[in-house]
Amino acid sequence: MLLIIAWLSLAETRSAAEPSAAIDAADAQKIKAVQVGDAPRLFDVRQFGAAGDGKKPDTEAIQQALNACAQAGGGTVTFPPGIYLSQPLYLKGNGLTVRLEAGAKLQATDRFEDFAAPDQHGVAALLNATGLNDLTLSGKGVIDGAGAKWWPGVKLAKVNGTAEPRRRPRLVVLQKCRHLRVTGLTLQNSPSFHLVPVDCEDMIVEDVTIRAPADSPNTDATDPSACRHIVYRHCTFDVGDDNIAIKSGRVDKAHPGAAVDDFLVENCTFLAGHGMSIGSETEGGVQHLTVRDCTFDGTTSGIRIKSDRTRGGLVASCTYSNLTMKNVKMPINLTCYYPRIPATDSPQPVTDLTPQYRDLKIVNLTADSPQGAGFVVGLPESCISNVVFENVHITAPLGLTVRNARAIEFTNSEFTVSSGKPLILETNVETEGILKSSAF
Repeated sequence: MLLIIAWLSLAETRSAAEPSAAIDAADAQKIKAVQVGDAPRLFDVRQFGAAGDGKKPDTEAIQQALNACAQAGGGTVTFPPGIYLSQPLYLKGNGLTVRLEAGAKLQATDRFEDFAAPDQHGVAALLNATGLNDLTLSGKGVIDGAGAKWWPGVKLAKVNGTAEPRRRPRLVVLQKCRHLRVTGLTLQNSPSFHLVPVDCEDMIVEDVTIRAPADSPNTDATDPSACRHIVYRHCTFDVGDDNIAIKSGRVDKAHPGAAVDDFLVENCTFLAGHGMSIGSETEGGVQHLTVRDCTFDGTTSGIRIKSDRTRGGLVASCTYSNLTMKNVKMPINLTCYYPRIPATDSPQPVTDLTPQYRDLKIVNLTADSPQGAGFVVGLPESCISNVVFENVHITAPLGLTVRNARAIEFTNSEFTVSSGKPLILETNVETEGILKSSAF
């Protein structure tokens, strides 16, 4: 099997921001990829003019390689070792694999104006894909968002209670794509969220590390929104906000039961960040989530579901099992209030946006916390219901606060606290079973 790539002049190149999938006749004369037999089509970005020296942007050369791959009907765009500075890139065509070899880094430029995109809600991600099938992002390389220049203004705005100075780009945004694989890569230092699949189906994220400084604002590791049939496996999350935040911000007419359905997270490591989250947008519904065989170390929350009366919906049939949490401030954080739980509240009319959480199961959880076991707090008009704690062992200074919750069941579970009661039962609570308690 033989692949012959003929390299001709690249004196004239198309702008990297050009969203068209096709290349024109002149480009076709510059780059010719010939496939012999069933050999894979390979498109090496260096052969398209990328220097990989970390000094000047390689955007146009990389985009040329992506365009040529799409024109050829799919293939693999490869990044050999090097540092490839780039402005926003647009992935195109079905059957595309983007592979960063070990030692390769796709490095975002740090100029704010490079990511301005008035037709894309004001800002573009570093990697953008819409409506693609059979897309793979792979390799042992790194994709870096150069977030350090973006974060100080955001931190100052938060201190002053003012608006952010500018809209920040994501790192990788995949919209309406099917049959996706993200494997082996390190994603780091995004100005905001790192990996953002939106309305995607059949996606596996495996052996991926996502990291940013613990104090970097809103640097969620991954925010899958309105996605179905999703797997995160053997990943490490170490960021400045949610590690995983499953979002369902609108009712999907094609999936009226739940815009998010059939979601598995297994054998993952959660470090700095806000834990395994659902919300705060849950209007479209979330169901059939399984989280198992994961470890949490130093996260703010462990199991977290957050929403409020302005963007709530049904969250149901979620199972968490075989979890180990160390030094986690709130191992259990289930609340229908966000961002803060009020001291008191009165019932309000139930609407389509009222949060509803039910049929949750937590099995084989061992956790220690420097702060407290956490919260199970529903609304007066919408109790959290049918939550099972089975073989759950939490050691913390304070117990679990429960309010507006029904059918909360404890089986073979024990909370060890240094003061107060293991269960802090407030208003409108019904529990079942026996929770063992002890002091330290």
